[in-house]
Amino acid sequence: MSESSAPLPVVDWLKLPEGDDPYMEGHKCTECGAIFLGERDNCSSCGSRGMMAATKLSNTGKLYAYSIVHRSFPGIEVPYVSAIVDLDGGGTVKGNLINIDPDPEKIQFDMPVEVVYKDALGRKDRDGNSYISYFFQPAA
Repeated sequence: MSESSAPLPVVDWLKLPEGDDPYMEGHKCTECGAIFLGERDNCSSCGSRGMMAATKLSNTGKLYAYSIVHRSFPGIEVPYVSAIVDLDGGGTVKGNLINIDPDPEKIQFDMPVEVVYKDALGRKDRDGNSYISYFFQPAA
C-alpha cells in the first residue's frame, strides 16, 4: 500500500505542481506552431526535428465533437458524454464533458467549455493510490 496521500495524475500530460494549480502540458513546434499532447522530438505537422518545446495549455476551449456513451465497462456509470475539445491557444484534447445532461438537445457544437481538475471517479489502484483527472464542463 502506498504511503503517499498526494494523488497522482491520470495521464503524463497532466501536471500537478506542488503548491500550484494543476494544468495540462502540450508540446509546441517552434517552426509551425502545432501543439500536441505527450512529449515528442519531431513535429507531426511540418516534420521539423528537435523544435518541440513544452507549453502550458489553456483551461478554456470549445466543444469540437462529442458522443453520448450508453454502454461501458462494468462499474462505469452510463450514460456519459465523451468529448473532443479544441483548447483556446491550440491543442485538442479528449475527455468527458460533465455537469450537463447527456441530451443532444442540451449540447451544442462550439459551445465554450472549461477544464476542471478533480478526483478520477473515486477509484484507487491496487497500491492504494488515488488519481486526479481533467474533465470539461460548460463555461460559466
